[in-house]
Amino acid sequence: MPELQTLHMDKKVFVGVDGCRAGWFAVALTETDSFGVFQFYKISDLWNYFYDGKINVRILVDIPIGLIDSKSNLKRRSCDVEARRLLRPYRQSSVFPTPCKEAIYARNYESACVINEEVTGKRLTKQTWGIVPKIREMNDFLIATGSAKEKIIETHPEVCFWALAGKPMEYSKKESEGFNERKKLLQGICTSTDKIVQNALSKYRRKDVAKDDILDALVVSVTAKLSFQRGLKSIPEVPEKDSQGLPMQVVYTTIC
Repeated sequence: MPELQTLHMDKKVFVGVDGCRAGWFAVALTETDSFGVFQFYKISDLWNYFYDGKINVRILVDIPIGLIDSKSNLKRRSCDVEARRLLRPYRQSSVFPTPCKEAIYARNYESACVINEEVTGKRLTKQTWGIVPKIREMNDFLIATGSAKEKIIETHPEVCFWALAGKPMEYSKKESEGFNERKKLLQGICTSTDKIVQNALSKYRRKDVAKDDILDALVVSVTAKLSFQRGLKSIPEVPEKDSQGLPMQVVYTTIC
């Protein structure tokens, strides 16, 4: 795996980020096909590692960015609704309903459910509550770090796979069939897929970085790299913005 200095020899670095049990897992690709796999405890650590002002870095991350709140006219983010529609009939459940801003600062799950129901009409699922700390961490970081707002962009791995394959993945990523289905797709696009997967599997414990975290981060980094030639597309095409000016969108790119 290249060290940071090797990655920085390239003018562009493309980073795909997925939440993992130990914090944040990232795959970085470069113009010259170097790569690196990384695990960070905080999103600020990841930002400080990759962003030094000397290179062009694009960071795509699988976490909601831009949140509705009690002052919004919206009950839910359009990007979530449209992404679930695009991933039917197999993978729509992979897009969790994003909590409102007030709910992510609730003291406990029950309080968050009450708050979210007041604002959106919906309670939170346990799965959504499980990622609330990372949603809160990302929101706080972007509000406090102006330079990151245009560099860190929300995406969703299943939307990336859908866009690259032209259809939703058939199997769950937690199943061996689903892992192989996604890996095969990536092998046809990124020649370093096998090396990246093996590197990450050997470097990190499964209790810290799961197998599916690796492919999720990889497809997101591949999307970031392809987008420099093909551009990023947004769901919705014209993103809404939250009260802090953060876009509510899920981005992707295609290979055809």
